[in-house]
Amino acid sequence: MQSTQAFQIAGHSIAPGARATVDIPVSTLSDHTPVNLSAHVVHGRRPGPVMFVSAAIHGDEVIGVEIVRRLLRAAPLKSMAGTLLAVPIVNTYGFLNNARYLPDRRDLNRCFPGGAEGSMASRLADIFMREVVTRADVGIDLHSAAIHRSNLPQIRLTPGNARLAALGRAFGAPVMLNSKLREGSLRMAAEEAGVDVLLFEGGEGLRFDELAARSGVAGILRVMQSLGMVGQKGVPKARAATVMCAASRWFRAPAGGLFRGYRAIGDAVEAGMVLGAISDPFGEMEAEVICDEAGIVIGRTNMPVVYEGEALFHVASTPRGDAAADVATAQMDAAPLFDEDEIL
Repeated sequence: MQSTQAFQIAGHSIAPGARATVDIPVSTLSDHTPVNLSAHVVHGRRPGPVMFVSAAIHGDEVIGVEIVRRLLRAAPLKSMAGTLLAVPIVNTYGFLNNARYLPDRRDLNRCFPGGAEGSMASRLADIFMREVVTRADVGIDLHSAAIHRSNLPQIRLTPGNARLAALGRAFGAPVMLNSKLREGSLRMAAEEAGVDVLLFEGGEGLRFDELAARSGVAGILRVMQSLGMVGQKGVPKARAATVMCAASRWFRAPAGGLFRGYRAIGDAVEAGMVLGAISDPFGEMEAEVICDEAGIVIGRTNMPVVYEGEALFHVASTPRGDAAADVATAQMDAAPLFDEDEIL
């Protein structure tokens, strides 16, 4: 819980009621270009929690960067309580190269908590943990599918964490799923340090997605409202309750060939429904991909050329697939949160 004193970060002091972008030195490229971890700090006049919002831990997950950009221009932040630490780009190396991983081919989200004397990824993870994550009470980490795949906006929860479950319901994404902690992940390192982290998934690598952007910004503001950081004014109301899904599974290609998908992310599906079909280039072979349970499509490939065994559709199991689909539709139909200079 942050007091009304100035917020200190990386040698900078942000007064109550002020906001500033702070560049935290990380490294230097081979051509002498400095690399920074840039954090925008919004420090409220009134005491409240400290929350971090991070994006682009994987450098190709650009939708999170757009969500943070829109969030920082949102009107409710003008009278905020507590402190927001917004880091739109954690993995600068990958972001500049349109790449998921770092130049040393390591996945940053498998290198936490990191160390000051370790690899490139380990050092970056260590700086992010020390300067941002452990300064917060709670965090929201924004992700997307990899390139050539799309994810329905969704929240991943640590099993058995009641506080995160409540924050996930406040976020209001179409679906929530329990997701076990992975060794070396930001979520595991943060929770071991006493910081609960919601994981948001939405959209596709290297692409902007309006549904994911709207869902992400609105969800973060609703979480901030539930924490007492912002008031109700300007915070989009959730039009329907998030659907908690017990499990999920990928439906894979029964053969290699040309893939035609019949279902989109957000579609409700039932047992026996045909999700798509695969044929050879001559049309002599045809193999259907058939769903065997009720649920909602929360992820799918966007590639028309597939190999046998390739993951095609990610279906979250729930008899309330229609309800989850309704949440997704409501979010897309909701009025967008325009930037002030975009309203004509």
